[in-house]
Amino acid sequence: MHLRQATTTDAEAIRTIYNAAVATPFTFDLRPRSLEEQQAWLLERSGAHAAIVAVDDDQVVGFASLSSYRDRPAYATTVEDSVYVHQDQRGRGVGRLLLDELLDLARNHGFHCVIARIVATNEPSIALHRAAGFDLVGVEREVGRKHRTWLDVVELQQLLTEP
Repeated sequence: MHLRQATTTDAEAIRTIYNAAVATPFTFDLRPRSLEEQQAWLLERSGAHAAIVAVDDDQVVGFASLSSYRDRPAYATTVEDSVYVHQDQRGRGVGRLLLDELLDLARNHGFHCVIARIVATNEPSIALHRAAGFDLVGVEREVGRKHRTWLDVVELQQLLTEP
C-alpha cells in the first residue's frame, strides 16, 4: 500500500467511499455527491489544503484531506482533517497511515493546530485520532440532525508546534 496526492482521476473512487459514509450518521451531508461535485472538491484540494489517497493493488482504499478550519484570517494556522476508509478495508491500518501523513503534511506546511470534528457515535474514528495523539477538547451537543436523530460532535485537537 502506498500514499500519494489525490488527482481528479481518483474522483470516482473517492466519491464511492464518501457516498457510502453519507448513508451513515458519520458525515453531515444528506445526499450523495455527484461525480462533478467530487471533481470540483478535488480541484479545491491543493497545496497546503491537500487531499491524499491510500492505494492498494491499484485501487483507492481510502482518502484524507486538510481543510481550512474557519475563513477568518486569525485561524489561518489551524486546519481540520478528514479521513475516510473504504468499508472493506477498515481495521487494516489504512486510516492511521492516512492520518499520520496528513499530520506530516500539516506540520511541513507550517500549521500549528489540527482539529478533528467527529460524530460522537463514530468510536473508531475517535479512537484513531486519540491513538495519533489528539486530545478531546469538547463536545458540541445536538449540532446536527440526520435520520431523525440529533447528533453530537466530538472535537479533538493536536498541536503540531510549541506556542
